[in-house]
Amino acid sequence: MIGPPEIAAAADRIRGHVRRTPVVEGIAGAVMLKLEHLQHTGSFKPRGAFNTLLSQDVPAAGVVAASGGNHGAAVAHAARALGHPAHIFVPEIAGPSKIALIERTGAELTVVPGAYANALDAAREHEERTGAMQVHAYDAPGTVTGQGTLFAEWEAQGLDADTVLIAVGGGGLIGGALAWFNGRRKVVAVESEGTATLHTALAEGPDAQIVPAGIAANALGASRIGRIAYDLAKRDGIDSVVVTDAAIADAQRLLWQEMRQLVEPAGAAALAALASGAYRPANGETVAVLVCGGNIAPDPLTS
Repeated sequence: MIGPPEIAAAADRIRGHVRRTPVVEGIAGAVMLKLEHLQHTGSFKPRGAFNTLLSQDVPAAGVVAASGGNHGAAVAHAARALGHPAHIFVPEIAGPSKIALIERTGAELTVVPGAYANALDAAREHEERTGAMQVHAYDAPGTVTGQGTLFAEWEAQGLDADTVLIAVGGGGLIGGALAWFNGRRKVVAVESEGTATLHTALAEGPDAQIVPAGIAANALGASRIGRIAYDLAKRDGIDSVVVTDAAIADAQRLLWQEMRQLVEPAGAAALAALASGAYRPANGETVAVLVCGGNIAPDPLTS
């Protein structure tokens, strides 16, 4: 099981390769927001990508990854920084903004019809054919451990909240949070109605599958929760809430209007739970929110 010692070692390993992202006073009842969408490539994903590439021997064939967009951009960025070739597979729903972001890294890119699961199948075929190293988006120890460094960093910045709200896709991010906090803080999983993998699995079991849909599907759209995150969530008995697409869009607008932060739907999902009342803190409970992704589509500065 991944825990604080492994995450602390990962933080040392990736230091100098990732940004120390800022924290700000909260809105909508949050005591603090961490603005991880200001990380390299616009999401938390470089943490797991750099940790994976720096902790293993990368073959001459380089690395391969399947992604809804953010993970692929992060792996491509990390591979370029460390001098490795990369081939990224994304589904059509990744959208032009995230596809363009990956293209700017210089990685080889293949757009696959369908959803994330189809891109993952294509990436696995590439791995078998070429010997490239697969960098899984969420259900691999190196990925989860790397994402956990975000929460070690946040506590070092003075995180002072009983509860942390975190958006969930495949589970790499919340898995890292649960592994780092190790029961010291309450963690609340937030998913959209169309991407509720963890919520479904907690009710039906770890093999439960969904068909991703809706406003956040290109970032939170795994069809099944990762087993690492599921096991940690069951261990800690975490709260899981589901928010509507409308609530996420409202939270995006709130972040822009109140803080001048442009974020993608996934990045606003955790705040949506608090702002919409889907999560209601108990009397005296203090809550912090993670803003995890900023690759909004369409890119507002693309002509």
